[in-house]
Amino acid sequence: MGIHLLVMQGKGSDKIAYIHHDVDDAIRGHIIKEEEIPKEFTDILGHSSRERLNTIIHDIVSNSEDNNDITMSPDIEHAMLEMRKYMFRSVYTNPVAKGEEGKAEGMLEYLFGYYEKHPHLLPEEYLHMIENKGETVTRVVCDYIAGMTDRYAVAKFKEIYIPRAWSIY
Repeated sequence: MGIHLLVMQGKGSDKIAYIHHDVDDAIRGHIIKEEEIPKEFTDILGHSSRERLNTIIHDIVSNSEDNNDITMSPDIEHAMLEMRKYMFRSVYTNPVAKGEEGKAEGMLEYLFGYYEKHPHLLPEEYLHMIENKGETVTRVVCDYIAGMTDRYAVAKFKEIYIPRAWSIY
């Protein structure tokens, strides 16, 4: 299935976002360096996250104009799919990144437990799901945490569990 069909189903845009966020996170986490990303991808997509997103978005817009489908050019689609394969080899299965998974899981478990005990602190839209839609607290807390970005989850964890006086360190 090509990217053009995935984008129409809302899945391609997720893949684009995930790859770019994951590249940024891997660079910030010192798992990879920007200059380690193979030139065969960066020469086509761009040499920074901003350039890569710009390239892909403009490519989708120009290839979808006057078309009944949302598509990428074959070169951009191929480079993006190969970048995804690179991420699997270099990041997703990297022992350094895998070694941090336990910490991330623990943080999410703490957040889950906290909001399950304090559902009144959930954002209004989630409270509405409990109070008016009959959803369970467990389901709503799970949905809330599942929708968090990495940065937001870390910020919430710090806000809840790290004393403010210590957060300057």
